[in-house]
Amino acid sequence: YAAATDAGQPVDVVVSGLAADALGATRIGTLPWAALRSVDATSAVVTDDDLDAARRHLWSELRIIVEPSAAAPVAALLAGRWSPADPDQPVGIVLCGANTPLPGVF
Repeated sequence: YAAATDAGQPVDVVVSGLAADALGATRIGTLPWAALRSVDATSAVVTDDDLDAARRHLWSELRIIVEPSAAAPVAALLAGRWSPADPDQPVGIVLCGANTPLPGVF
């Protein structure tokens, strides 16, 4: 979505990184593009290092194990790449641990 927003239309992108298998669409579809544009959605791009830091944080602080793609919203918050417009606004994040190695792999 970030690349399409920059280009003003859906574009092909190269997929790579920790979360590529779950988040790595090579091109946003016409319907999702229209839906996201209609609500002026924003995109937060995180790095593999951000994802790894978020996963480590979730494990060390909360004892929650998540797959890399599930850590993306936490990574965006922790890395300062996204924050709510109102700092007092509650934020909800859905986490998933499918396809996750055991903590010893961290």
